[in-house]
Amino acid sequence: MPGDGIGSIVLPEAIRVLEAAGFEAEYVHGDIGWEFWRKEGNPLPDRTIELLEKHNIGLFGAITSKPKDKAAEELDPSLREKGFVYFSPIVRLRQHFDLDICIRPCRSFPGNPLNFIRRTADGGYEEPAVDTVIFRQNTEGLYAGVEWTNPPDQVYQALMTHPKMKNFAGAPREELAISTRIFTRKACNRIVRAAFDYAKKFGYKSVTICEKPNVIRETSGMMRQAGREIARDYPGIELWETNIDAQMMWLTKNPEDYGVIVSGNMFGDIVSDGFAGLVGGLGFACSANLGDRCAIFEPTHGSAPKYVGLDPSIVNPIAMILSACMMLDHLGETERAEKIRGAVGKVVQAGKVRTYDMMRIPGSREAIRKGAASTEEMTDAIIGALE
Repeated sequence: MPGDGIGSIVLPEAIRVLEAAGFEAEYVHGDIGWEFWRKEGNPLPDRTIELLEKHNIGLFGAITSKPKDKAAEELDPSLREKGFVYFSPIVRLRQHFDLDICIRPCRSFPGNPLNFIRRTADGGYEEPAVDTVIFRQNTEGLYAGVEWTNPPDQVYQALMTHPKMKNFAGAPREELAISTRIFTRKACNRIVRAAFDYAKKFGYKSVTICEKPNVIRETSGMMRQAGREIARDYPGIELWETNIDAQMMWLTKNPEDYGVIVSGNMFGDIVSDGFAGLVGGLGFACSANLGDRCAIFEPTHGSAPKYVGLDPSIVNPIAMILSACMMLDHLGETERAEKIRGAVGKVVQAGKVRTYDMMRIPGSREAIRKGAASTEEMTDAIIGALE
């Protein structure tokens, strides 16, 4: 499922690396993205859902999402005023297939010029090794889509029974926009246990529940409680608790201290992007969306349409390649996945082939002239390191 923008550029590069590593598969194309919203009023056609229900595994490139008014403006004129409402296809995939566990590794590669460094007391610098894995609850919370502008009577009346709603009693109902944050105990228990299992399997010494229970008492409190109960089954792993705001400060103070972090949907999104910034940015940010019957693997960068028309392409394919490695892990091809990660590490450390982001220069047509590697050249270098 290449999707939009640079998705259609980086996904084929990842497949080139998979094939060079000896992974054999039949690849089936799935339609998804903005083009299908504009032409069909559905960015995730039912035919793609059916493909995933048949094959149960997918590689996904990137998606374009725009605000409600922009989405309506770009809909084909023949489809306007017919009740079509844009909804993020990746969110719909997560909910349809109950891909409730999102795993986002944030690991630094030695020699990456984008790695986080900090000043030492003697005036020097040090580069801590970051190896943090975020477990993000993927289907609930603020991203579940239970929200209203100008809530209907039944919803409004129910909300007004809460004593805190008196603060909004004077607001005209048509001026109210309400989003809900819904957690279930089952989902909290499942994501926390998955995090502890991962920590145990890969030797991490701590699991951190990153929420905000001192303010968001019910939902964050439920996740915190799940952490405390489940931690008893893993005596060799420490349970830590942080508030999301403090965590964002600590991740640039002592990021090497954190192993596995668990958060709800919104906070997991925030903290994973924060840690990704310490290990090279979104050009290195990979992820897995896992359920009991289906798994989808994707980089966490967006579709970046401004880079699509550049020839040659300048975007960094590493996040997509690392997402493909997570797919290999899921399929039991761990040795092949580690071989590819090792090749990425060799290229990064050698420093001879760097995309524009790794050179800290603007992404533009001038990047190649200034010495940046093209997308294809980065892939070629990784394949060369495999050999």
